[in-house]
Amino acid sequence: MGLSVTNTLTGEREAFEPASDDEVLLYVCGLTVSDDAHLGHARLWFHADVLHRWLDHLGYDVRHVENVTDVNEKIAARVGEREGWDSEADVARHFTEQVIDDMRGLNLKRAEVYPRVSEHVPEIVGLIERLIESGHAYEANGSVYFDVTSFDDYGHLSNQRPEELEADADADELAEKRHPADFALWKADGVSEAAVREHRKHEHDGALPSGETWESPWGEGRPGWHIECSAMSTSHLGDTLDVHMGGRDLVFPHHENEIAQSEAATGHRFARYWLHNGLLETTEDKMSSSLGNFFTVSDALDEFGVNVLRTFYLGAQYRGDQVFSEDAMAEAEERWERLERAYEAAVDACDSVDARAKATDERFRAAVDDARETATEAMNDDLNVREAFGALLELGSAVNRHVEAVDGDADGHAAYDYRGLRRAVETFEAFGGDVFGLELGREAGGDVALAGDLAGLVLDVREEERSAGNYERADRLRDDLEALGLAVEDGDDGPEVRFD
Repeated sequence: MGLSVTNTLTGEREAFEPASDDEVLLYVCGLTVSDDAHLGHARLWFHADVLHRWLDHLGYDVRHVENVTDVNEKIAARVGEREGWDSEADVARHFTEQVIDDMRGLNLKRAEVYPRVSEHVPEIVGLIERLIESGHAYEANGSVYFDVTSFDDYGHLSNQRPEELEADADADELAEKRHPADFALWKADGVSEAAVREHRKHEHDGALPSGETWESPWGEGRPGWHIECSAMSTSHLGDTLDVHMGGRDLVFPHHENEIAQSEAATGHRFARYWLHNGLLETTEDKMSSSLGNFFTVSDALDEFGVNVLRTFYLGAQYRGDQVFSEDAMAEAEERWERLERAYEAAVDACDSVDARAKATDERFRAAVDDARETATEAMNDDLNVREAFGALLELGSAVNRHVEAVDGDADGHAAYDYRGLRRAVETFEAFGGDVFGLELGREAGGDVALAGDLAGLVLDVREEERSAGNYERADRLRDDLEALGLAVEDGDDGPEVRFD
């Protein structure tokens, strides 16, 4: 069975058939960098990452593009909030840097490119000009709007019709539109004072910021939100994408408008498959910056670590909603530790002198094959990560049974099945590591290794103090290490330090 996915455009489960036999064009609707990224954003990143990894596993060359929206009224509203935030570009740069750090901390595969709106204004203007020339857009007082009545399939993605839509604009903008559902491709002048007041998080001294503006054939202004993604995706991946992925809350109006303006401009289908991620909820509400009920990615990484956090996301399929809670994170920690222990047991047994070429445990080998088959079928079944991860936990139980049977042999004649264990280790690494992005068996990274070296130096100083009879000073050094999360244990062979 090959990969199948749920296509929002059709509402159906469909066999995945990209245009090319060996390449997939993947566009992920990225973040507006107006605040710190939270775990709801990271959930989309994670599932896009797993999709990328699974397509790699299936043998495709994945061309993954993920935009950064660094031009937005929410960004402009924060100008002057902190020292050094003197422009919209300054604010965007600060949060873009944090997003990059968060992505690396989450062990995400790098996209081919992360295009930013600010560097694609010429492409945006060019796309708008094509829409005006083809009769799909019109200029009004320096702004440009897309005419939704000119595109017959408008509303197909969200199952809505233009006549059913309620107007969502101020009175001045509505007066410029031919139809209330028309949307802005280019906005004259800068960000309005009303928009700044709506999104600001502090009181501004003096004049309100108006954001960056650019020259255009219609006068000075700024690009509309929706046109940005169409310009960036087609610039880097061409007119037709294989997969467009984003949050379910963007189906309308953002993704609906992307389809209309892109297909109207190019005459080609914009995306073959639309995959939409479910929401991350706290109790009753979705996690969002506007509601203030969010847990930042950086804080979550500090508290839980990347492996527990990724295991949490593995607890639900991408298109369903997921609840973030203490109980859910405790479950994720327990599931990660089970997998890690099983992997380490398999590695230790496989590399043991008691692992033999002629030892055969057919039941164990069958369990390994079953785990691979189940995980593969689950991933091909609309990326069912929870079931696939469960298959690895079942494999862990099989490893434990095999190891315990050998260790419990009173006669000492039993031996570990090397070939079976090797296959088990490869399965853990292929799915747990390569597909799920978990850090199985990874050696301590640079920061951790450096911390260990420094702790060793402090222990040496502590021993010198003890030898000199300065026990109070030695105890303070031990307490200082423990305050940093390093437990000191004094044994017969000298002191040892371990990371709590």
